[in-house]
Amino acid sequence: MQQQHRQPELVEGNLPVFVFPTELIFYADEQTSHKQVLTLYNPYEFALKFKVLCTAPNKYTVVDATGAVKPQCCVDIVIRHRDVRACHYGVYDKFRLQVSEQSQRKALGRKEVTATLRPSASQEPPSPRPLDDERRIKEQFAESEFFEQTAFQTESRPVAGGPSLLTVLLGLVCMAALMLPTLGEQESTVPLYLHLSVNKKLVAAYVLGLLTMVILRT
Repeated sequence: MQQQHRQPELVEGNLPVFVFPTELIFYADEQTSHKQVLTLYNPYEFALKFKVLCTAPNKYTVVDATGAVKPQCCVDIVIRHRDVRACHYGVYDKFRLQVSEQSQRKALGRKEVTATLRPSASQEPPSPRPLDDERRIKEQFAESEFFEQTAFQTESRPVAGGPSLLTVLLGLVCMAALMLPTLGEQESTVPLYLHLSVNKKLVAAYVLGLLTMVILRT
C-alpha cells in the first residue's frame, strides 16, 4: 500500500514559516554588512508564494520582495540598508515574511525578522540580548504597522543637473569628425592626415547618437 504524503492543514496564519537568520544586524563602519541575505525555506510538498513587508520600507532595498518557492526548495532574499545614518543607530525595524499557496490570497503563515543598525562591530560584546531588551522590542512591535516592500527600489541619488562636461566634449569631437572630409576626396583644402575613412565616420555617428540619447534622458 503506497503511503501518501501528509501536508499540514492549511489554516490561515497557522503554517510554520522557516527563515534564517531571524535577526539582521547592519554595521555603519562595515560596508559589506550593509547587504544581508534572508533564506526562506519551503519544506512542504506544495509551492508557496511569499511577500516581504517592513515597518520602515524607506530605509531598505529588497531584491525580490515577492516571489515563489518550489516544494522542498529555498530562495535567498537580498536586503540592503540604504540609509546608514547615526540617527538610526539602535533603532529596531522589523521585516515580515508572509507565505500563501499560489492559488490563494490569504496568508497561511508569517515570520518576523528584526533588523537594526549599529555603529561598529568592534563595539559589540559577544553576549545574548538581555531579557529586558527582548521584552521591550516585543512591546514596541506589538502594534506595528507593516508596509509592502517594493522590489528593486532605486537607491537615493542626487538629481541630475544635465549632461557632464565629458559628455559634451565627446559629442563635439564626434560632430567635428563628421564634418571632416572623407578619405579619397580630392578637392579639399584640409590636410590629408585629417581625412577620415567611412568606417571612422560611422563610429563617430554611432557614438554621437548614443550621447544624444544620454543627454535627452538627463
